[in-house]
Amino acid sequence: MKTLRVLAIAAVTIVLAGCGQNVSSAAPSDDQPLTLRLGYFPNLTHAPALAGIKKGFFSSALGSNVTIETHTFNAGGDAVTALLSNSIDASFVGPSPTTNAFVQSHGQAIRVIAGSTSGGALLVVRPGITSVAGLKGKKIADPQLGATQDVALRWFLKSNGFATDTAGGGDVSILPQDNAQTLTAFKQGQIDGAWVPEPWASRLVVEGKGKVLVDERDLWPQGKFVTTNLVVRTDFLQAHPKRIKALLEGLYQAVSYLNSNPTEAQTLTNDAVAAITGKALASGVVSAAWPHLAFTLDPLAATLKTSADHAHGVGLLASVDLKGLYDLSLLNQVLAEHNQPSVSGL
Repeated sequence: MKTLRVLAIAAVTIVLAGCGQNVSSAAPSDDQPLTLRLGYFPNLTHAPALAGIKKGFFSSALGSNVTIETHTFNAGGDAVTALLSNSIDASFVGPSPTTNAFVQSHGQAIRVIAGSTSGGALLVVRPGITSVAGLKGKKIADPQLGATQDVALRWFLKSNGFATDTAGGGDVSILPQDNAQTLTAFKQGQIDGAWVPEPWASRLVVEGKGKVLVDERDLWPQGKFVTTNLVVRTDFLQAHPKRIKALLEGLYQAVSYLNSNPTEAQTLTNDAVAAITGKALASGVVSAAWPHLAFTLDPLAATLKTSADHAHGVGLLASVDLKGLYDLSLLNQVLAEHNQPSVSGL
């Protein structure tokens, strides 16, 4: 397993080979041996990726002529930097980093080709904080400035009348940091809470003795919002549509497995996290986190647009046109082959 840490997006050179067209058939050279570099996080919100790799759904669908090279990340900004620097070909990533990559590349570098996960993000606080009003003057962590949970936290606080800034000032101090550091800081009393994805939210509850103040599902219509998409570099998608369709077939199998075998899937996902991080999750963490998650190939595109609007509203993103971000043509081919309804983008 290889973990990438790449320098700032400002230093990235983006190389593109014609963008913007939906892909529906394989390129003439799409049968040669290939290495597909795939990114994801060791989080339960990336369970479709974890299951796809550990159960062999991706490798089986792609065939022996394709080698999958995996790269793990802590937060979406790092995955986006890797995509834009041509260090990886595809990645599971949240809506805010997805939007940022699209904006950074002027709508050229990446395409969303499938959904993966909805839900699984919560604000966990110390038991003494019993209401939203009690957040005033407190220090709250999240995974990374501008990342999906960072936007959600800042928008929630703004919607409740709290001022924040990117330097950690304001009515509520926001501290973006590594999830593992957040857990340690919470246990040591250095922070008062955190808006984090699973399994970190449930780890704060089970291991840190915190309590859930906000389940983000409660803030969205029908409790659905995109947490994780599958994103691919546009030039790779155009050069290798046959392989991307096979990857999507593997993702279909992974999502079906997770939804059909929840008990077994929890054990498998925990084993996969342990293989990456060197330590399995504590007893009860996965079972506590699992009900917060929903696995779906629908990218829930409208919720990504809303998330982008929220990022704009808190000053982290300029107003943008997201037309062209989604290319779901290959996914809809896979869904049709399984007699499943098609999904739509923006």
